[in-house]
Amino acid sequence: MRASVRVVTMGCRLNAYESEVMRGHATAAGLTDAVIVNTCAVTAEAVRQAAQTIRRLRRESPQARIIVTGCAAQIEPGRFAGMPEVDAVLGNAEKMRPQSFQGLGAGDSPRVAVNDIMSARETAQHMIDGFGSRARAYVQVQNGCDHRCTFCIIPYGRGPSRSVPAGEVVAQLRRLVEAGYAEIVLTGVDMTAYGRDLPGEMTLGRLVRHILRHVPELKRLRLSSIDQVEADAHLMAAIAEEPRLMPHLHLSLQSGDDMILKRMKRRHVRADAVRFCAEARRLRPDIVFGADLIAGFPTETEAMFANSLALVDACGLTFLHVFPYSRRTGTPAARMPQVPGPEIKRRAARLRRQGGAALAVYLDALVGRDVEVLMERGDLGRTPGFAEVQMPRGAADAGDVVSARVTRSDGVRLQAERLSPKCAP
Repeated sequence: MRASVRVVTMGCRLNAYESEVMRGHATAAGLTDAVIVNTCAVTAEAVRQAAQTIRRLRRESPQARIIVTGCAAQIEPGRFAGMPEVDAVLGNAEKMRPQSFQGLGAGDSPRVAVNDIMSARETAQHMIDGFGSRARAYVQVQNGCDHRCTFCIIPYGRGPSRSVPAGEVVAQLRRLVEAGYAEIVLTGVDMTAYGRDLPGEMTLGRLVRHILRHVPELKRLRLSSIDQVEADAHLMAAIAEEPRLMPHLHLSLQSGDDMILKRMKRRHVRADAVRFCAEARRLRPDIVFGADLIAGFPTETEAMFANSLALVDACGLTFLHVFPYSRRTGTPAARMPQVPGPEIKRRAARLRRQGGAALAVYLDALVGRDVEVLMERGDLGRTPGFAEVQMPRGAADAGDVVSARVTRSDGVRLQAERLSPKCAP
């Protein structure tokens, strides 16, 4: 029996989607006994972890062919090509092409295939059948970024912003819903830029309304991270009027201090973030917010950091993704006066504690309430607001949406009992 292809995914939800595309390409090409490492480059630590993972994989699978791709490989191909554990390096554009894996399967491809991502113009119209379970799947609707935040290296790994036409998105969702998926997550690098490169006046909000109108069988639609300052009127209307759009938004906030936001070259000020959260909550009172926040950005003083801490309460944030600032060579922020490393770690820990306290308060408020739970794996599932729920083992199968009553919270996860054996509509 031939060994199968293993895909190791690091980083974002978009990588998770692209890993499934690569798995399909590799299988169709007859590639065997191979490990594909889909790397992340959001921080210097992510790149270090990618190299560490590759060395571990080589120890575990000495005979396998190791193929490295993703943002870290796109940005630093020489670093990974120089590793003796690596057999091939693919760029972010190349990894999405069937021909790349056909060449690897035939043994006639170059060891390094990484082209200029800034010349990429094609959109990610890749059809996949599924993700293994029947709970949640991701659909890529946009790739790349035209902005240049001073701390971010990702545009150099992903290239310019480009969108998948709405018809292709709907076709993808229909296919996944027919395969049994109850929830679809739309992903992209800069999702609120969706549609600017398409003919007509397509926006992310228009796409959401289009999906929900043309895929009525879809039970749940969820958005990955958005830049709230660019949310269009149609998206706000969907938040207010579409119950199948889940009441959970993950926001790209990064800081709660106006001077730091300016030095980051962000497109919003603190008041914009607070105003957006208040308006979204007015439209959808049960909405829950997650957010990306960076601790210890260059020049950040204690007073500036305090503004980020206070933003958790000001916006009513629940799920925090806290990033200790990581200096990336080639970014403007790398040339700014740096905050000492130990202080960055302390601030990140303080932000995480603040986020943990906010999450505990939110979960405690759900005790005694009835919720709809999408079962993911084993006895774990998620509410519409993305709270993790533990159900009695065997209460439901992965992909089921069930009614449950929350019985307790441990500050991180809910426990609940199923109310009925029927799936919720």
